[in-house]
Amino acid sequence: MIGIVDYNMGNLASVQNAFAKVGAKTVVESDPKKFKDYDKLILPGVGAFGDAMEHLRERNMIDAIREFALSGRPILGICLGMQLLFESSQEFGSNEGLGLIKGKVVAFDTSKFSEPLKVPHMGWNRMFTKEHPLFKGLDEEHYLYFVHSYHAVCQNEEDVIGKTVYGYEFASAVAHENVMGIQPHPEKSHKNGLKILENFTRL
Repeated sequence: MIGIVDYNMGNLASVQNAFAKVGAKTVVESDPKKFKDYDKLILPGVGAFGDAMEHLRERNMIDAIREFALSGRPILGICLGMQLLFESSQEFGSNEGLGLIKGKVVAFDTSKFSEPLKVPHMGWNRMFTKEHPLFKGLDEEHYLYFVHSYHAVCQNEEDVIGKTVYGYEFASAVAHENVMGIQPHPEKSHKNGLKILENFTRL
């Protein structure tokens, strides 16, 4: 059974519906004491990093998520949920994250853009991936749907399993042992997004 963390910062219904389309049973879970009962955990998220961490803190979820990750069971962060896996974020000041993956979250540096591009990065873009169980069976040129103004910078390059180019190359998928994250929204990415979720259910 897969638990979807409900901390009032994610589009939970669309994530749950996407998993249902690939035949996976999920429970939207707001009780951190029950996280340990699940085989896998999803950390979704839409909004600001600092607000998200405050919501997790208020609901006593931070330690529960860290303990779940330490158990060795798979956990997947989606969009803002991926960013929360990192040690810190520069969004609206300095904010501490879950610290499950070494690195930080930074704003797009538009001074590095070779052509005028809008931030947030919104729409379909290609992800260039390493071989990883999350990406098994995806199209060779797989496009996914993005909506974000900040991106992750991994301290360890080996934790980067997917990259995307928007102005410059950035990490769009990460994995450190059982802790994984993807910046795009798989629930909005049609066939390829559903395939990633299906692969996660099979880990």
